[in-house]
Amino acid sequence: MKTLKFKLYEHKRNRYLKRMINTAGVIYNHCIALHKRYYRMWGKHLNCAKFQSHIAKLRKHNSFWQSVGSQAVQDICQRIEKAYQLFFKHNKKGVRPPGFKKVKKYKSFTLKQAGYKFLGGNRVKIGNRIYQFWKSREIEGKIKTLTIKRTALGEMFMVIVVDNEPEPEIKSMTGKIAGFDFGLKTFLNCSDGTKIDSPEFLKQSLNTIKKASKNHSKKMKGSNNRERARKNLVRRHEDVCNRRRDWFWKLAHILTNKFDILCFETLNLKGMQRLWGRKISDLAFGEFLKILEWVAKKKNKQVVYIDQWYPSSKTCSCCGYVLENLDLSVRQWRCPSCNSVNGRDENAAKNIQMVGASTIGLGDVRLAMPAIAV
Repeated sequence: MKTLKFKLYEHKRNRYLKRMINTAGVIYNHCIALHKRYYRMWGKHLNCAKFQSHIAKLRKHNSFWQSVGSQAVQDICQRIEKAYQLFFKHNKKGVRPPGFKKVKKYKSFTLKQAGYKFLGGNRVKIGNRIYQFWKSREIEGKIKTLTIKRTALGEMFMVIVVDNEPEPEIKSMTGKIAGFDFGLKTFLNCSDGTKIDSPEFLKQSLNTIKKASKNHSKKMKGSNNRERARKNLVRRHEDVCNRRRDWFWKLAHILTNKFDILCFETLNLKGMQRLWGRKISDLAFGEFLKILEWVAKKKNKQVVYIDQWYPSSKTCSCCGYVLENLDLSVRQWRCPSCNSVNGRDENAAKNIQMVGASTIGLGDVRLAMPAIAV
């Protein structure tokens, strides 16, 4: 499965797609209301199959709902069902059930087998109208779903999921393994001694964002000036996200070209968010790991995670001695057993490399080499 994203050309007829997204938002809110009402009356969760058949009957008698394809309506029901299943499974971890959404902020609808047709070149027919998109790459394979998305700026994108044949494996083996420790001051500390600093794109643009936010808050609600100020604020945030994502992709390719196995510590991102707030959002460790996993899979490399509770910072990478306590303010400490001086982050990266290698059956690699042959 492969996901392709294309931008639709700006055109007056795009307003019909935006109306379809608004209609999908109205249907979504109606579905949420039905779920809540059913639970209040019977104390049970509404079965997805029965729910879909009920919504299909309602759609036949509502011309406004018919502007959205039947498969898109079924997909809305399936989205709600998935959200409820996640809530039932992880409600003790703070996951909340799906709730109502503002129609203006509703983002997308999905078509599966019907409702669209690709014409020659860069044209696609959705419903009864033809739209053009920026064809940056060829669409190869069988198309499974087509999703129309609307950004906060009002731009329209087309996301296609393609079931294509597996690409030949890229074999560029380096025979090296490395451990990495995330940090607040240094983005990544590698077990071979390399340090990678984060550009902190949000911190760089914070003054610009604050100015745009203040300008937005001063405008009269509902006015055209407020809408222009809102779009300006959205552009500032999108610029930060795009620059950060571009840097993540480049860094992921650099690391996967250099190492075959990359070991990381499992992170409690929610706990870190509570402690350090905006700093963690700016570093975006979770987003980087998702990109790295995708690049590693494509290049036939491996990303390994060690246990979250392993004392990587408190364990001496030379002899294995474990300290009882180590305050966050302590950046270096001397091992009472072997008398070696350990830098907090560098020591943690070496321990992560050692534990990661042992979990995949490479044996003990305690500080013998910064990178070992596989």
